[in-house]
Amino acid sequence: MSDILRINTNTRRSSAVVYNGIVFLGGQTAGDRSQDVRGQTRQALERIDAFLAEAGTDKSRLLTAQIWLKDIKADFDGMNEIWDAWVTPGAASTRATAQCEMGAPEVLVEIIVTAAVKS
Repeated sequence: MSDILRINTNTRRSSAVVYNGIVFLGGQTAGDRSQDVRGQTRQALERIDAFLAEAGTDKSRLLTAQIWLKDIKADFDGMNEIWDAWVTPGAASTRATAQCEMGAPEVLVEIIVTAAVKS
């Protein structure tokens, strides 16, 4: 049986969990929530890059992504501009994007990804 590695864990959640060659990232949001959706998306993706690296992988190994937007009509294009520039060419994951009520009113985007660990 494979060991479970938990990264950045507290009593409520882990930022990432690695099990059986797969890394599961919890929802990532921006640290500076005064930014527009482009700035918040960029920051969330930077956090994703850091947690993937800590787990032994990178964005070229993405399997799936979930993106939650506070206002999909207003922010879909801006988020996609940053997402499209970030994704490794030829390595796009599956993806779903939806609008939802966020846990804090200033959060415009939250991103969850799952990736394969490099062997």
